[in-house]
Amino acid sequence: MEQRHLGRTGLRVSRIGLGTLTWGRGTDEHDAADLMKTFWEAGGTLVDTADVYGDGDAEYLLGRLMDGLVPRRDLVISTKAGSVPDPERRFDGSRGHLLCALDGSLSRLGTDYVDLWHVHAFDPDTPLEETLQALDLAVSSGRARYAAVSNFCGWQLASAATWQLAAPGTRTRLAGTQLEYSLLQRGVEREVLPAALELGIGLLPSSPLGRGVLTGKYRGDTMPPDSRGASEHLAPFVAPYLDDTASRIVDAVATAADGLAVTPLQVALAWVRDRPGVAAPIVGARNAQQLTAALSVETLSLPDEICRALDDVSAPVHRYPDHDWSTL
Repeated sequence: MEQRHLGRTGLRVSRIGLGTLTWGRGTDEHDAADLMKTFWEAGGTLVDTADVYGDGDAEYLLGRLMDGLVPRRDLVISTKAGSVPDPERRFDGSRGHLLCALDGSLSRLGTDYVDLWHVHAFDPDTPLEETLQALDLAVSSGRARYAAVSNFCGWQLASAATWQLAAPGTRTRLAGTQLEYSLLQRGVEREVLPAALELGIGLLPSSPLGRGVLTGKYRGDTMPPDSRGASEHLAPFVAPYLDDTASRIVDAVATAADGLAVTPLQVALAWVRDRPGVAAPIVGARNAQQLTAALSVETLSLPDEICRALDDVSAPVHRYPDHDWSTL
C-alpha cells in the first residue's frame, strides 16, 4: 500500500487507515484479529483508536494483537483522549485529564509510546494553551511521537496550530487532524481543510463512506438486518444520511461505479482518499471481507470527469464569506 507523509512532518502512514470504533463492542477478538492480519498483510500501517472506544476495550484488544499477531514496529498507532462519559461535560481537555488518559491508553495498548496522539475534541472550558501543553509534555516525555487534534472546527484548528508554531519555547507542531469527510459530508472544505493545507496539517477523514451509506446498501427501502442502520445502538448514527439529498449522491456514485466496472464503495473511498490535503481515510470494517473490499481501492484512481461529476452532485452550499462578496 502506498505511504504518505502526514502533513508537514516526517511521519509516513498508509493511505488507508484501519478504524477500531466497534472493537470490544460489536467486533470481538476473533474478528479483530482477522481485520488486523488482513490490513497488515495488505501493507497497511495506520491503526486508529481512542480511549473511549468500547470503554477502553478497543485499545486493550489492539494491544493483545500487537503482542501476538502483528509486530508493533510495523504499525503506526493513533489514539485519542479527551472524551468523557459525563453528560454535564462531554470533553475534558485539561492537562491533568489528558496526561492521565494517555497513561491509561499506554497501559491498555501494552506499549511505551503511541505514534500519534489526538485531543479528541475542543474543550471550551479549558484554556487552549493548557490543552496544547499536554501534547508538548506527551511528546517531550516520549509517550507520543506526534501530536494531533480531532473534531476541531476551522478557527479552533488554526488557533491551535498557530499557537504551537508561534509560542515561545519548544512546541510540538500539529501533524494531523481527524474529522468526518465524505461525499455526504463535505463541511470540512469550508474552513478546516483550507486551514490544514495552509498550516501543513494532514487530514485523516473518519466515516469516509458516509457511515456506510455510500456503499449503496441502503438504496431504496433496503435495510440489511446485519447493517449499522438496523442496529439499535448505531441506527441514530446512520439515520442523518438516509435523506433524499444523500440518495441522489448515492445514485451518482452507483452510476459512476457501473461505468468503471467497480463498486460504489471503491468509488466513494477513492474520491475522498485523493482529495487535496487528505493523508489517509480511516475505514471501520466489521469483518475481514468488508476490509478486503475497501483495500481493493488501492489500484483505483478515478478519471477527472468522474471526480468533477461527483464534485458537482455533492457540492455543499458555501457562499459569503467563502466566495467573493462582490459576486453575490
